[in-house]
Amino acid sequence: MSDLVTRAQLTMLAKLLHVPVERVQHLEHLGADQLFALRDRMAGIMFDENAEMFSRIAMLVPIVPLQIAMPIVQKVTSPEMAGRSAGAVAVAHPKKAAAAMTMVDIAYGASAAAFLDPRAVAKIAHVAPHGPVVDIANELMRRKDYITGGLFVDAATPELIRAIEAGVDDDEGLIRTGAYVHSGKVVSDILRVIIDASPGRIARLITTVVGGSDDLQIAALSVFARIDADLIEIIGDTLFEQEDPDAVGALVRNLVANDAISELMQFVGHLSESALRTFGGNPVAHEHDLLEAAVTAAADHDDPNVWHGLLNIADAADTDVQRRVLELVVAGDGELPTRIAASAIDADLWPLLLRVLANQTADLQERVAASWGSSLPEQVQETVLVRARELGLEEQLRPATAAMSAAG
Repeated sequence: MSDLVTRAQLTMLAKLLHVPVERVQHLEHLGADQLFALRDRMAGIMFDENAEMFSRIAMLVPIVPLQIAMPIVQKVTSPEMAGRSAGAVAVAHPKKAAAAMTMVDIAYGASAAAFLDPRAVAKIAHVAPHGPVVDIANELMRRKDYITGGLFVDAATPELIRAIEAGVDDDEGLIRTGAYVHSGKVVSDILRVIIDASPGRIARLITTVVGGSDDLQIAALSVFARIDADLIEIIGDTLFEQEDPDAVGALVRNLVANDAISELMQFVGHLSESALRTFGGNPVAHEHDLLEAAVTAAADHDDPNVWHGLLNIADAADTDVQRRVLELVVAGDGELPTRIAASAIDADLWPLLLRVLANQTADLQERVAASWGSSLPEQVQETVLVRARELGLEEQLRPATAAMSAAG
């Protein structure tokens, strides 16, 4: 879906293959979804290679008492081998595997976690003892091994999520781990559990992000740009209500400077009206770098949510910002005005676009409308006229509608 998620999937693929990320950089063009599928298939093949040997190990579990086996295993078996074989044990004997977790040294368990088969983890997540899982999660956070943590988030039950939220105090670690979770739905489900269990945790997370490093802020945007729209509203309202405007401006500048503008626009596209007004009044929303980057991002992506974010900023800002956005659109390549019109059709952005256009001079209105030329079907032109009447902007938009009719 996004460049940030693609980068995370590349990093995870490189770790699976035990190679530098540069070795797999050429696969970036596949995109996040295909990279996730590729990594999942390769992980399955790697774990299945030794399935027969591991199943033999699993056969010994009912024979050797755990109190005897676990200390020996941890003394003579490498964490890698233990992690790889644990998957077969978990599938064959889920309750025994859960009991074994209570006897694992935390450091050993964290080292072995990177080699667990995620498919097996999903089968025992519902019986996993919360205490050891929280302890291992904290150890992974201490080691900054966020990739390993991200591998198993999909399998977490609501009860386990609540236990981790209560037992893991590392806000930065939780955010960075979330950036390695592929599914936006999974991240949304987790945030809902956290909000229900500990509403104040969201405010803490946001304060951590705003005061954090550049790469933490980018990781957080990767998480927040993919969650459900109602959750984005909660995050946005908290951000703009509790954080200093200068700090928010610095955050936005950092995201723009690090090529995260598309994700930023996707996030802005779902902000509440009050958050948008606050954002529109922030000096950062008037800066050329932001506006130019946003228009360029919209031109480079098919996702209408990017246009939605840009138009949201323009609608909430003053007439000067609106004019500069439209000037950038008209000055772009010949297809850009047509693409904004197409996005307005696909995502019902006409009210936003028309409100912004209505505030402009007759000359700029005419140039925008004329640039659409004959690209708008007759029924769409009629829709524009109807929307103008519904918004009470028929008179203000007369230069635009006249130019559109003449061009068509």
